Amino acid sequence: MTGPLDGGGPDESREEVGGVPRIPSPRRAADNYEALPAPEGAPPPLPHKVLQSLLGAWALSACSPEETTAVEEHLTECAPCAEEALRLRDAVGLLHHERDLDLDPLLRSRVLENCLGRRPARIPVPDWAGPYDAETARLDALLRDIGDSEWHAPVRLKWFEGDRSVSRRTTVAGVIGHLQAVDGLVATAIGLDDPLSSKTPTERTEDHWRGAHHPPTRAVRGPWRDQAHTLIRTVSFAGRGVAELSVSYGDFSLPLRDALVDRAFECWVHADDIANAVDYPYEPPSGAHLHGMIDLVARLLPAALAERRRAGLAAPARHLVTAGAPGRSLHLEVEGSGGGDWYIALDSPAAVGSRDRKVAQVALDGVEFCQLVAGHIAPEEAAAGQDGDREAIRDVLFAAASLSRL
Repeated sequence: MTGPLDGGGPDESREEVGGVPRIPSPRRAADNYEALPAPEGAPPPLPHKVLQSLLGAWALSACSPEETTAVEEHLTECAPCAEEALRLRDAVGLLHHERDLDLDPLLRSRVLENCLGRRPARIPVPDWAGPYDAETARLDALLRDIGDSEWHAPVRLKWFEGDRSVSRRTTVAGVIGHLQAVDGLVATAIGLDDPLSSKTPTERTEDHWRGAHHPPTRAVRGPWRDQAHTLIRTVSFAGRGVAELSVSYGDFSLPLRDALVDRAFECWVHADDIANAVDYPYEPPSGAHLHGMIDLVARLLPAALAERRRAGLAAPARHLVTAGAPGRSLHLEVEGSGGGDWYIALDSPAAVGSRDRKVAQVALDGVEFCQLVAGHIAPEEAAAGQDGDREAIRDVLFAAASLSRL
């Protein structure tokens, strides 16, 4: 490549050492290049710091054509940036789906996090959509790593009905179809196209499985991932008001901000089901995201407890209070990453949980509590520590398990 100063006339940048011309270093060449005026009508060259911030996106082939050209021209003139670009491209190469299962499943998310940290997204994802964005990306990284045969590995989905555990057998591909079918409830709520007309998660899953190619293969990954990207992009562009849109699950509804946390929770739970089926290492969500999931469960527990009471599956209310007043409460202490303290109103979903009116306390590990809510462990086996009203403890633990579903 000819340098910007090549051509007629003396070149003061070429110094001779022992009669041999010395080629300027990349840094000096870059300095000389930036000192030249831009051709008339051409955009000015990007500053070094901007080009450096684009290296992560360039390594992922996520730059615009103009940015790509600017970065690659810069790499021929700046040795430090060229070295960093090479390291980033090597890291991206490790994400290829043909690598073995011993790769760290979080590598891809760390590279993306590094890139976004250096170049923040112009349209940021809302905080309440962050857990869904993260969990779908983590599951997608797992799916990229597994082989064709593993898409047919058996997976047993578990949940809780009444006072007993139930399950359904499917495959890895069937689980992804299930996630796509239920995510469609959110898509419908924000005005996106959805091929299914059924209203409840179970009905939608059965309809999807009946209409899918049999046996389902890794081809299900693309539509599921495209749908997740579209959901995230749509809520990011929609603005603040969209958070309170109602998402109907058939027999209950959640505001969109809570529905996406619910979808993140189920994505993690089923990703863990898949990881166990194919012997793949998989970690729980980050502490902040796990805390948000547990907080949603704690807010849903009074209504779940009231529903079980109406069905004759929980003890009658003892001390009814007016709406918004503090009521008899259970102290839910969740330990570990994402943990905290919540006070669950026992007698009415309209009451407010109160430290002063605590009649019982139960302590659980955060991941164990989420496994209870997912219907993966029995309520009798969940609590690490209990104190106080045993009837209240039992009712709350069973109410937590009753939040699970297919």
